[in-house]
Amino acid sequence: MSEVDARADGGPLRDEAFEPEVLSSELVYEGRVWDVRSDRVRYGDTEIVRQYVAHPGAVAILALDDEERVLLIQQYRHPIRHRDWELPAGLLDVPGEDPAAAARRELAEEADLVAARWEPLVSSWTTPGGNDELIQVFLATGIGAAESAHAREDEEADIRLEWVPLADAVAAVLDGRMRNGILAIGVLAAAQRLRDRS
Repeated sequence: MSEVDARADGGPLRDEAFEPEVLSSELVYEGRVWDVRSDRVRYGDTEIVRQYVAHPGAVAILALDDEERVLLIQQYRHPIRHRDWELPAGLLDVPGEDPAAAARRELAEEADLVAARWEPLVSSWTTPGGNDELIQVFLATGIGAAESAHAREDEEADIRLEWVPLADAVAAVLDGRMRNGILAIGVLAAAQRLRDRS
């Protein structure tokens, strides 16, 4: 038995839910997309205060063509003052929308593409010390053109799309040339998925 398999409860290694008592929760800032909250929490024998971004969640798409190329998009991101390479992605901002449906919507909106096959690939809390965003990454294959092009504005108006060999994307992540966290998680997970299937 490996060290990873030797958990105290005998189960596999996994994150554990833990919900200390929230004594108060204050909306500090209400934003257009996400809010900032300040919670006072009983943690053991003490009380702590934590501020965090309350986020609706998001989806991302690892679109892979028949030549094992991944679709990357590049757009301007103001907080980092970069045009970084990313996976197509978007917010879970439609009430009650299924994440897989949101992923299909985002691939059409950001890249004017559809996919015949969809499967969950990996999920991640993006910055658990500062926000509660959970992003779910889907693997999309059987790629084709959407029936119509989507109108884009603001930073999305000049999105650059590029199909890149998956191995090249993995190398760029590991070399530190592409630093978007969701991109890194997605391409590494996709590479592992392909290795597992071969």
